[in-house]
Amino acid sequence: MVQETTEVKPALPRFFTLEMLMFTLTALSGLVLIWSSVSPYRNIAVLIVAGIVFTFSLVIVIRLLMDPDSVRARQSDAMLRLASQTLDCMKEGLTRDAAQRICQLLLPSTAAIAVAITDKDHILGYAGYEEAENPSGSIIRTHATHATLADGHGRILLTPEEIGFPSSSTTIQAAIIVPLTVGHSVAGTLKFYYRRARHISETQKSIAEGFGQLLSTQMAASALEEQTKLATSMELKALQSQINPHFLFNTINTIASLIRTDPEKARILLREFAVFYRRTLEDSADLIVFAREMEQTKRYFTFEIARFGEDRVAMEVDIDPAVDDMMVPPFLIQPLVENAVRHAMPSEGKLTIRVTGTVEGDDVIVCVADDGVGMTEEARQNILHPESSTGCGIAVKNVHDRICGYFGPDTHMDVESELGAGTKVTLVLKNGAQREFER
Repeated sequence: MVQETTEVKPALPRFFTLEMLMFTLTALSGLVLIWSSVSPYRNIAVLIVAGIVFTFSLVIVIRLLMDPDSVRARQSDAMLRLASQTLDCMKEGLTRDAAQRICQLLLPSTAAIAVAITDKDHILGYAGYEEAENPSGSIIRTHATHATLADGHGRILLTPEEIGFPSSSTTIQAAIIVPLTVGHSVAGTLKFYYRRARHISETQKSIAEGFGQLLSTQMAASALEEQTKLATSMELKALQSQINPHFLFNTINTIASLIRTDPEKARILLREFAVFYRRTLEDSADLIVFAREMEQTKRYFTFEIARFGEDRVAMEVDIDPAVDDMMVPPFLIQPLVENAVRHAMPSEGKLTIRVTGTVEGDDVIVCVADDGVGMTEEARQNILHPESSTGCGIAVKNVHDRICGYFGPDTHMDVESELGAGTKVTLVLKNGAQREFER
C-alpha cells in the first residue's frame, strides 16, 4: 500500500505543471502575435514562429482539457477540496451554523438551485432559491422529507407533487433527498432542489449520496466523541462521588467506635470496607452485571446500617432473576440509594428504601423508592436540570446521563415525589438495555 501511494502522488503535480506550461506558452505566443500584428515594424519570421507556437500549445491545451483523465482529475480535486471544507465546518458537530455554511458550499458545486440540511424536525441550513422563506429553525413541511426521516430511504423526486409542493410550482420541479444516519437511526436529511427533472444526472446523484455519507460519517464520529467524553466525565464523577470525605470519615468513625464495643463486627466492616473500595476502582470503566451492582449497593448499605442502626434505616430488594444478568454501567443504583439516605432520612422514625427490577416486554424497569421526607414539586422539576450541580441533583443527573450514554436517547428516568410521602426514581432502560442483557 505504501509503495502504491508513493508512485501515484507525483502524477497530479506533473500533470498540472504541464497544463500550466501550455497555458503560459499559449498566452505568451498569443500576445506576441497581437503585438506583431499591430506593430508598424512587422517581422515575418517572428509572426511565423509565434503562430506555430500558439497553434501547437493551443492544440495541446485543448487535448488536455478534453482528456477524460484530465477532467476526472479536476473534478476529483474539486470534490476533495469541497469535502475538506465541509469537514472543517463540522468541527463542532452539525450545528445550525455549520449546516448553513455547508449548504452555501455545496450549492455552487451542483446543478441544484437550492440545498437544505434538516434534523428530524427542523431546517438546520438552507441556501439558494427562496432562502429567506426557509430560515434555520423552520419546521419541516414537505411530506417527502418526513417520509425519508421515517423509513431512512433516499429519494429521487421528479415532480413537484412527489416533493410535496403544489402542482402549480414552476421553479422547483425535482429533488434528491438523502438520509443522514447515525448508527441505525435517521438523524436528518440532505436535500438538493432542481429547476428541471433532467438536471438530475448520475453526477448529481453521486454528489448527493457522497456528501450524505460524508455528513453521516462525521455526525457519527462527533456523536461517538461526545459519548466518549460523557462516559469519561460521568465515570470520573461517579468515582469521585464514591470516594467523598463525608462517607469516608463517617464509615471510619463508625468502625472505630465499634472496635471497643463490638470488635468482631468492626473487623467484618473493615474487611467489607476494603472490598467496597477495591470494587469501586475495578468497576470504574466497564459494564458489569446488574447483580454485581446490587452486591456493591448492599455492601454500601451495611455501613449506613452500622452508622444509623437497624431501627433507623432498612433496604428491601426485589430483583427479577433475568435483570440480575443484564449488563449495566457501574454506579447505577448505589448513588440513588446513597441519595435517599442523605436527603430523605426523617428526623424521627425509620427510613425504608426499596429497590426493584423487572423486565416488561423489551424494557427493563428499575425503581429506587423510599418512604422519607419527599420533596416539593419545584425541587422535583429541577432535579434533572443540566445546571444542577450539588446535592441530590448531581447524583440523579449523573445516573440519568450515564444510562442515556450507554442505552440511547429512548432510555429515560422518572422522578416522583411528594412531601412527607417519599420519593421514587424509576429507570426505564429501553431496547438497548435488553440487547445488552441478551448479549
